[in-house]
Amino acid sequence: MKLVARLAAAASLAALAAGAASAEIRIAHVYGKTGPLEAYAKQSHTGLMMGLEYATDGTMEIDGEKIVVIEKDTQLKPDQGKALLAEAYGDDDVALAVGPVSSGVALAMLPVAEEYEKILIVEPAVADSITGENWNRFVFRTGRNSSQDAISNAVALGKEGVKIATLAQDYAFGRDGVAAFKEALADTPAELVHEEYVPTDTTDFTAAAERIFNAMKDMDGEKKLFVIWAGGGNPMSKINAMDPSRFGIEIATGGNILAAMPAYKEFPGMEGATYYYYEIPKNPINDWLVKEHEARFGAPPDFFTAGGMAAGLAVVEAIRKAGSTDTEDLIAAMEGMEWETPKGRMMFRAEDHQALQSMYHFKIKVDPEVEWAIPELVRELTIEDMDIPVRN
Repeated sequence: MKLVARLAAAASLAALAAGAASAEIRIAHVYGKTGPLEAYAKQSHTGLMMGLEYATDGTMEIDGEKIVVIEKDTQLKPDQGKALLAEAYGDDDVALAVGPVSSGVALAMLPVAEEYEKILIVEPAVADSITGENWNRFVFRTGRNSSQDAISNAVALGKEGVKIATLAQDYAFGRDGVAAFKEALADTPAELVHEEYVPTDTTDFTAAAERIFNAMKDMDGEKKLFVIWAGGGNPMSKINAMDPSRFGIEIATGGNILAAMPAYKEFPGMEGATYYYYEIPKNPINDWLVKEHEARFGAPPDFFTAGGMAAGLAVVEAIRKAGSTDTEDLIAAMEGMEWETPKGRMMFRAEDHQALQSMYHFKIKVDPEVEWAIPELVRELTIEDMDIPVRN
C-alpha cells in the first residue's frame, strides 16, 4: 500500500508540475494590422510588446505565469472586429483584450466585452463615445480621447479674437473630435465659425476648402483652419497649395506620427497640441523606450508606440494588483489605478475608465538636419490642467 500511495503522490506532483508549466496568461491584441491605419497598428503592437517586456523585466511572465499574446486582424472592418473579439473571449479563452485602432471598429467591439464579461483595453481608438455614451463597465481606455485632444488644442489655439473653422473626416473620430473641440473652445475667447466634414477617402479638397474660404474671408481678426485627420491623405499640404493666406487663414492641427511630420515643415511656428513626441517626456520609462526602439529599429518610437506601451504596462500592473485574471478582480484593481508610462503618470478614472494623462502644447520648429518638423514643447498640460468631461 505504501508503494501505491507513493506512486499516487508522485503522479499528483507530476500533474501539478505540468499544470504549473502550462499556466499562462492569454491576451488578445485585436487591431487593424492591414488597411489604411496599418502604420498606427504596427506601432501599437510594437509598443504593447515592449510594455509587457519592460513591466516584467524581460521575462514576459507575471508571478511565474507566461504571457501569451494572440494577434487578430480586424482589417478595419467593424463586423470583423466584433467577431474576432468574440472568438478571442470564447474560443481562445483570453483573460483580456487590447485594441483596436479604429474608433468605428471599437464601437462595434464594446458590446462583445459586455456580453462575455471580459476586459477590453481600448488603445488607441480615440472617439469620446467609446468611454462616453457607448461605454460599459468592462471597457478601459489607455489611449487619449477626443476631449483630451480638443481641450489641449483649445488651450493652444483659443486666444482673444481668433476665429476657427474645422475640417474633419465624416465618421466617429472626426465628428466626436469636432464636437469636443467646439465644447472646449467655448471656455476660451476664440470662436468656432464653420465646420466641414468630408469622407475618409477624400483626395480632392477643393470644394471643402472653398466653402471654408468663403465662410471666413470677410471676417476680421486672426483666422485658423483646424484640421482633425487620421491615416493617410492628410489635406494640409493640398489646402496650403490653394493659398489660404490670401484670406488671412492659417492652418493648424494636432500632433501626428513621424511619417506625417515632414509635411508640417510647410508650417513653421504652427501651434497645436500632441499626445506624444519622443523628445518631450523626461522619465526613465521613456528613456528606455527611446534607447531600445532606436537600437532595435533604427528609428525613434512614435505616437502609437508610446500608447501601446502604456497599455502593456497597464495590463501587468492590473494583473499584479488584482493578484488574479478574474474580471471582477481586475475591474476593482483598475478603477482609480495609477501607473507609470512613457508619458509619465496615467490614471484610470473610476467613473468612466478613461486614462487621464498629460498632453503637450507645441510650436513647430523646422531644422534642416531633421527630416520631419519638430513639435517643440511650449507647455505640458498635466492631468490637473485639463478638466476632461465624464460623458457616460
